[in-house]
Amino acid sequence: MWELGSQVSGSLLIFPGPLPVMSNLLRLLQSPRFLVSLGESFMRVITALVISAPLGIIVGIGAGLDKRIAAFIRPLLQVISATPVLSVILIAFLLLGQERTPVFTAFLMIFPVMTSNTIAGVQAVDTRLKELLCVYPLSLYRTLRILYIPTLAPFIMGGLHSSLSLCWKVVVAAEVLVQPFRALGTGMHMAKAQLEIPELFAWTVATVIAAGFSELVLSFVVSGCAKRKDNP
Repeated sequence: MWELGSQVSGSLLIFPGPLPVMSNLLRLLQSPRFLVSLGESFMRVITALVISAPLGIIVGIGAGLDKRIAAFIRPLLQVISATPVLSVILIAFLLLGQERTPVFTAFLMIFPVMTSNTIAGVQAVDTRLKELLCVYPLSLYRTLRILYIPTLAPFIMGGLHSSLSLCWKVVVAAEVLVQPFRALGTGMHMAKAQLEIPELFAWTVATVIAAGFSELVLSFVVSGCAKRKDNP
């Protein structure tokens, strides 16, 4: 279908076929600039995820257990969710500069996802188990470990999968706009500005592969943790 679309367009400047795109991708893989850009974008994704996921889980647990925290955090989540990503990128660029904008924007987009998923997980805890544990004088830590964490785990894992794919999209979109020194988005912007459309497609394919690989690694980690839990 890709090749057919290329033949119909009849121009590399409109819709290049898979062969010129793969040729450009192989050339990029041999370029130190591409490898450094891939590494920098990957680190931005990981940084945003490492910051937003734990914070979203902590806030989500607090909001799920305490209605006052939930009432306080709900308007903030609604405002963040309703704000266009493009506006966030542009405002963050004015305040934070090129290098920090992709990470901050991704954090701001991921935080509501992780928080909402965690709140849903806390609310999904069986009320009968809550009543049972109220009989025993357990500490907050033991209550979380015995009652909440087993129920929260699937919600948190689902939030991580959604956040990871969203994080790649937001980070690269921010990079295209603010153009850090080394980034996948910067490579896309430069290829587009020079009308190197096959190279633009190659940068895009590389981004999709990197995002898919990171999700595959996350799936393996989650599966490994699940197997250890089932077979202590």
